[in-house]
Amino acid sequence: MARTRLRGPIAVVAAIVAAVVLGAGLYWFQPWKLWQDDTVHEALPSAPAGAPLPSRPAAASPRTVAQGSLISHEHTTTGTVKLVRLADGSHVLRLENLDTSSGPDLRVWLTDAPVKEGVAGWYVFDDGKHVSLGKLKGNKGDQNYEVPADVNVGDYSSVTIWCDRFDVSFGAATLGAV
Repeated sequence: MARTRLRGPIAVVAAIVAAVVLGAGLYWFQPWKLWQDDTVHEALPSAPAGAPLPSRPAAASPRTVAQGSLISHEHTTTGTVKLVRLADGSHVLRLENLDTSSGPDLRVWLTDAPVKEGVAGWYVFDDGKHVSLGKLKGNKGDQNYEVPADVNVGDYSSVTIWCDRFDVSFGAATLGAV
């Protein structure tokens, strides 16, 4: 008789624990993002309004100083990465024709680590020097990321679409001088 009385409370506790675990799992993994696309189409920026232009006329327009093609790591990723010097001397990292999966907490990183082909993206960039340029604006399209003025772009040789939540690269590109 005592066993029958315990089954009800045990079932309630088990249901509560299952609901909490399910809720935490959904929050952490956000599986619905695998089926969501967010397309962004930004034009290449020019110098900020009112910014003084350099004295050399050749530098008056944006110039690509490095670029590379994205390769897939943990998720299929394609597109082109360009490091662009603007007329005012600042730099913008530009993703063109980006196509990758959406995911939780995706960032765009400049890194000093080499891009490793044929790996799933785990533990490939988290040991080296990197600078986060911000959250990925969309998993498709053309988008720009301002490189902070105090960053020496010569110290970085690659770019990754990095998932901060799971410490994994979705895709990456080696930056080669143009």
